[in-house]
Amino acid sequence: MRTVSTPSPALILPPRSSSAVLNGSSTSSSTFGTETIAMVHTPPTSLTHPQRGLRQPRDQQGAPIDILPDHAFLQIFTHLPTNQLCRCARVCRRWYNLAWDPRLWRTIRLTGDVLHVERALRVLTRRLCQDTPNVCLTLEAVVVSGCRRLTDRGLYTVAQCCPELRRLEVAGCYNVSNEAVFEVVSRCPNLEHLDVSGCSKVTCISLTRDVSVKLSPLHGQQISIRYLDMTDCFALEDEGLHTIAAHCTQLTHLYLRRCVRLTDEGLRFLVIYCPSVRELSVSDCRFISDFGLREIAKLEGRLRYLSVAHCGRITDVGVRYVAKYCIRLRYLNARGCEGLTDHGIEHLAKNCLKLKSLDIGKCPLVSDAGLEQLALNSFNLKRLSLKSCESITGRGLQVVAANCFDLQLLNVQDCDVSLEALRFVKRHCKRCVIEHTNPAFF
Repeated sequence: MRTVSTPSPALILPPRSSSAVLNGSSTSSSTFGTETIAMVHTPPTSLTHPQRGLRQPRDQQGAPIDILPDHAFLQIFTHLPTNQLCRCARVCRRWYNLAWDPRLWRTIRLTGDVLHVERALRVLTRRLCQDTPNVCLTLEAVVVSGCRRLTDRGLYTVAQCCPELRRLEVAGCYNVSNEAVFEVVSRCPNLEHLDVSGCSKVTCISLTRDVSVKLSPLHGQQISIRYLDMTDCFALEDEGLHTIAAHCTQLTHLYLRRCVRLTDEGLRFLVIYCPSVRELSVSDCRFISDFGLREIAKLEGRLRYLSVAHCGRITDVGVRYVAKYCIRLRYLNARGCEGLTDHGIEHLAKNCLKLKSLDIGKCPLVSDAGLEQLALNSFNLKRLSLKSCESITGRGLQVVAANCFDLQLLNVQDCDVSLEALRFVKRHCKRCVIEHTNPAFF
């Protein structure tokens, strides 16, 4: 009988072990130190059901789990990660056929430093391409976050075999470069979610190898990415963001945390080409100032989420721009913006009436007067962080508690608030979780 080989990628075995026994059958795995590479196994030859007319001894009868119908097995298998699903394919022929059902292979999820991720991707895509040679039409998501051994070669495999890819996460894979990202976005036209956070070599995302070439919205060739996370892409500069914005005009979620080389000029390009941005983070981008917030304010009512934490050049002026035009803002993180005062909080409270989450920790100039304005206008507030706000006292907290009944989380760590004020908050906001540093309050 001719059998089809089954990949069993990167089973994590002890470094000194050369074999493992699974359900009575020995399976081999080549290891080099702590490295475990993907192996290719033939499908099991055992049967899950006895032949008709023959009664087997009790010790040879099938396990009780064998009475489950196929649809029940498939439902169970949907909850297994990729490596466990491959192991299930080696139990018996029935499990082999079920484990390789195309409906279970919409996502490949591989993690870990020990994993030889490129070999695993190669054998998996080869197996999934058997019914449709050279392409896998069912695979929609590849998650290999934290696989530091991943290089451009691994992403080339994904780009060539997975034209229907919609989601790619390679967070922490610092060996990935612009060339590999170019291959993916060029060959996967439906890609909507891209996470390259921690990939310090990625400085641009475009449909042209020459990063200096910009595409206009009328060019006809645009990248369909809507969600882009470039956190900790330290080498990203304004020119790179200009290219990204010009090619990814459909962006709605963009995270640029700790992209320390960006300036206000980069944000100007972003707003010009990507007017649909709803969530934006430029936390720890130390060169972003009030001029950058003035550009962000041009997003107007579309902006829902904004994080400018630890942007030390931001003051009340920039917050006033955002408050005036982005009236549908739901979330603002301004932690560590030491230039923010009660006047900025007042503008925010009076204009952004739908505000639900606010972080103004480590803003020493915000006092009880700002909290009073916040309490009298932001009735929808659910999360409030005042950590390390030196000017906050129990009086401001009591005003907040008396007006914001839906408050669910309050952070007053390292604040000079009395025990009575904390108890007052607990009485009026019964569902509120209070994070504090007062040892007398339980």
